[in-house]
Amino acid sequence: MVEQVISVDGLRKSYGSVVAADGVSFEVEKGEIFGLLGRNGCGKTTTVECLQGLRRPDSGSMTVLGLDPRRQGTELRRKIGAQLQESALPERIKVWEALAFFSSLSPSGLPWQEVMEEWGLADKRNATFASLSGGQQQRLFVALAVVNAPQLVFFDEMTTGLDPVSRHVAWELVDRLRQGGTTVVLVTHFMDEAETLCDRVAIFAHHRVAAVASPAELIDQFGRTEVVFTAGGPVDFLGRVPGVESLDVIGRRVTITGTGAVLAQVAAALVHSGQAPEDLRADRPTLEQVFLRITDESDPPGEEA
Repeated sequence: MVEQVISVDGLRKSYGSVVAADGVSFEVEKGEIFGLLGRNGCGKTTTVECLQGLRRPDSGSMTVLGLDPRRQGTELRRKIGAQLQESALPERIKVWEALAFFSSLSPSGLPWQEVMEEWGLADKRNATFASLSGGQQQRLFVALAVVNAPQLVFFDEMTTGLDPVSRHVAWELVDRLRQGGTTVVLVTHFMDEAETLCDRVAIFAHHRVAAVASPAELIDQFGRTEVVFTAGGPVDFLGRVPGVESLDVIGRRVTITGTGAVLAQVAAALVHSGQAPEDLRADRPTLEQVFLRITDESDPPGEEA
């Protein structure tokens, strides 16, 4: 039986007349990397802060690691790690001092020296927080989020400010956390990051969850695949093939747009008709294209997410 680490049902949060979360619902399973995707201001960070007990929702229910963040926030925060979108440390604190201090708050956590080495901060051991580059500061915040060996860790825009090499190192370390049994909730704007790391994602639109599935499932469900080939005979029959939404023929060049396993369906139909084009190919949609389609369809016209 799958164990749920997070359960959210109908979460609502407003700041005066501004709605931040409007009936957010989703579940996170133990040991998975779960992504939260959405435009700025769509409610991702507010939802994460409610789940950590940092903000109190107006209504709805939620449990995290079997605890209610509204009533058991202190107990919950001993079991989780978090790298927030807005974080700060004293300017003169040194890297090793920050890690040693956070480690001391959780005696059962990881040796801070090992965490410092894993996150590429050993050569900045004696550097002050103020002297670190933006990417190095971000790396330190992530290291602080995992030094207590949390059962669940929240990363909010974890790789913002990191160079490409550091981003891939961060991805490897996050995947290592998952392999060790830690559940990860990842808030990100980077679609390649979500597609690489996440077992499932929730796409936020208009302050609520519009879709939840694995990146591959979302692409299959909402994406549009383009199949292109050179026809060797009549192709009108392809318009009736399952998954085909449009058929465009210019001369002998055929372009088909469709969903699901449209490439396999078209290929099978062509072979059945006695045609086997050697240049048959398909351009598979990306998670970014699917994200834009879902959010465009979900958001009311003229209203920012």
